[in-house]
Amino acid sequence: MHRAYQPILPSGSKYLQEKWDRASYHEHRRKVQAAKSMVDNNSPETFAHLNLKFKKLKIEEERLSTIERDNQILLEKMSAIMRTRGRIDNKNEYKSKSLNSEKRQRELRRVTRENKTILERLKQVEPQYDHLKWLEDWYKAEKHMDNIARYPRGWYIAQDSKPRSKTSKATSAKVPKQCKNAQAKGSKKKTAGDAEQEEVTGKLLSPVTSTSSTCNPQN
Repeated sequence: MHRAYQPILPSGSKYLQEKWDRASYHEHRRKVQAAKSMVDNNSPETFAHLNLKFKKLKIEEERLSTIERDNQILLEKMSAIMRTRGRIDNKNEYKSKSLNSEKRQRELRRVTRENKTILERLKQVEPQYDHLKWLEDWYKAEKHMDNIARYPRGWYIAQDSKPRSKTSKATSAKVPKQCKNAQAKGSKKKTAGDAEQEEVTGKLLSPVTSTSSTCNPQN
């Protein structure tokens, strides 16, 4: 009797209670095994287009087809060279073809015609400034400058072209080299009027005075 099924609750038949308890237990185990989790921790779904990469395969196929076409063209050229013993085909029978050549020619003729019209209009326009009046004003300005000038025009050039007198040559020959350098430096600061006055007074000076030991270009 100790091995007989002992139900937890009191029952009228131990055999029937055992059968019912075993059936409920198997049903519970089945439900436990078939239960679904509340959190989905399975691996994500895999898509075919991500694994196969049809775009990459298509690009590779196009590249291979291009290579195959280039190889075929090269093979035809090589076979033509072998048949014709490498002669060069330098014929150029291509003729330029354009669908809008007539329109472009009409446009070019229109632009040329307008440019000619503009050129004719520019040629017929009268100038706003009179160059003859400008030249007359310049002559008047030169006349006024001659009237207010201290010396006549071209006086300095005429003075340089005059031959020097013998007395000035003699005095310049006796002047020491240091005095000549000092006089040359001092003459740069003189005006035209001072140069004329010095030339006049230089003729009156004696050779002894011009060859003095003290050289002062300001005197």
